[in-house]
Amino acid sequence: MHLHLSAPDSACPTSVTPRLRASWRRSARYGLSAEEMRPVFTGSVDTGSLLYECGTAVLRGLQATLANEPVSMMITDPEGLVLSRICEDGTINRSLDRVHLAPGFYFAEENAGTNGLGLALADRAPSLVRAEEHYCAGLRGYTCAAAPVLDPVSGGVAGSVNLTTWSEDASELLLALAQSAAGNTTALMLARGAGRSAHPMPRGEVFRVYADRMSAPEASVLTPGWRNVFSEARSAFRNGRAVAVVGEAGTGKTALASLARRELRRERVLSVRPPAPDDAEAWLELWAPELGKDSTCVMISGVDRLPAWVTGELAGLLEQVRSDEGMAPYVLTASSAEEMPEELRRLVDTVVEVPALRFRPDDIQPLARHFARQRRRRDVEFTPAAMRTLTAYDWPENVRQLRQVVREAAGRTDLVDLHHLPPEVFTGPGRPLTRLESVERDEIIRCLTEPGTTVGEAARELGVSRATIYRKMAQYRITLPTKTPRPTP
Repeated sequence: MHLHLSAPDSACPTSVTPRLRASWRRSARYGLSAEEMRPVFTGSVDTGSLLYECGTAVLRGLQATLANEPVSMMITDPEGLVLSRICEDGTINRSLDRVHLAPGFYFAEENAGTNGLGLALADRAPSLVRAEEHYCAGLRGYTCAAAPVLDPVSGGVAGSVNLTTWSEDASELLLALAQSAAGNTTALMLARGAGRSAHPMPRGEVFRVYADRMSAPEASVLTPGWRNVFSEARSAFRNGRAVAVVGEAGTGKTALASLARRELRRERVLSVRPPAPDDAEAWLELWAPELGKDSTCVMISGVDRLPAWVTGELAGLLEQVRSDEGMAPYVLTASSAEEMPEELRRLVDTVVEVPALRFRPDDIQPLARHFARQRRRRDVEFTPAAMRTLTAYDWPENVRQLRQVVREAAGRTDLVDLHHLPPEVFTGPGRPLTRLESVERDEIIRCLTEPGTTVGEAARELGVSRATIYRKMAQYRITLPTKTPRPTP
């Protein structure tokens, strides 16, 4: 399968890449002209964020190696708001002020047309925009290289690093420097936000979903709140509507859609997940031919995380396979209806929202028992204290996180108690901990969760006072339920 982009705008340079042509078309759709930019000034920026702190530190280090070069280095948030600008060249700074490429201004595509940082954010990929490749004439005296900064935990776009210089000084090295700075910023964010694990990079998986293998057990353990959502999706499919299932990561959006469609007809279900930006074209070519096959449904996950040019291609493919009769041969998922790209939102008839697990506390006990049974191939018991802990936790990663926690605990015992659970489930939300703080918190929880151990006994084991233990519990937001009594000999 060969993918074709539609013809570029007549004013677009003929030698530009397909990504740039797509960006020019988007700029035109925003109503911008070559003579117009729409700078939006906020008046203030968040200088207390981890992105600002780490990005600024990385760029100051880079500045030391480029001290005599007319390069302006910037950090932006994911919406294109410029958070900081570092440059010692007064001439380029004054010039950038005149085009509003300065802290406090938004510089996304809808504000400034095709530009380096706007394209990097839209396509979630490193981008180099030279001179005449800019959509707005006011920017054609510059070359901009930008790369997205990925949040090390969620994997989403946290912002971007942008390097801007005069157009005549353009160099491919500029893009390599931007990519390096973005990667170093992500690494520093992970290091300074200790106690968190890095999110795996997108790989663009394409796999078959065997809904018939999971429909009976999965459906039987869920509460009426889930079944209401399930019924809503099934009804929409029955009426031939194109469906988008939205909700936080890990809530089970693909499973819900698979089960609902499976109850209506036997069909082959393929699930495709977003790829790394550089793999997007090969990813599309791999699975797009499946859209036209009989009795095949393709579930396209995370459409709000796709590069902008891929969104345009995907919308064209889905328009070709839509039918006025029968169920649409695709299902989309996203974090929310608002985050879904407009080009795809108009191809959806019904949006079904899957609530986060923290809003479904009654689901936690049956799900925990189900996941434990899957792991041990037999029933696993939970002490009342362990189940209260699981039920009280917020589960920021939803069902996916619950499954992992329960499977790890059930793999070690037939009776899950507090000391089988990880420290994270005993703590409330708070600031990221340093490595030393994480070790201290985990050791306190280890002592406190031993069966029958009192606070006083834990304090003696740790060599601190009871007052210190209580102070640390408050500091780390540690909450413990009433424990199972220590068994008598």
